[in-house]
Amino acid sequence: MADPMKIRARLAGDVADLRVLMAHPMETGQRKDARSGQPIPPHFIQKFSIALNGTHVLEAQTGMAVSRNPVFGFKLAGIKAGDKFTITWTDNHGETRSDETVVA
Repeated sequence: MADPMKIRARLAGDVADLRVLMAHPMETGQRKDARSGQPIPPHFIQKFSIALNGTHVLEAQTGMAVSRNPVFGFKLAGIKAGDKFTITWTDNHGETRSDETVVA
C-alpha cells in the first residue's frame, strides 16, 4: 500500500483551504529504466474523491501527465471546525488509498 497522504485543512471563517499531497510514483510509461533500457510501465492515479462528513463533495479524474507525488488544493465553503474530510484515490493498477483529517 502507498504511503499516507499529507492533508492540511485550514479554516478561515466558513471556508476551508484543503491541500493534499498524494505519495505516488505517477509513471507515464514513456521513461526507460536506466539499467535495462526497458520502458517503465505506466502507474498513475486515475481518479480521486473527497468526502465531507461522509458525503461526496468532489470527484476528479487525472491522467498520466500529472507529476510524481502530486499536490492538489481546494477551497470549500460551509465548513466548520470538527468536520471530517476523507480523500480516496485509485490508480491504474487497482491500488487504492484513503486518508482523512478533521478540520481544527
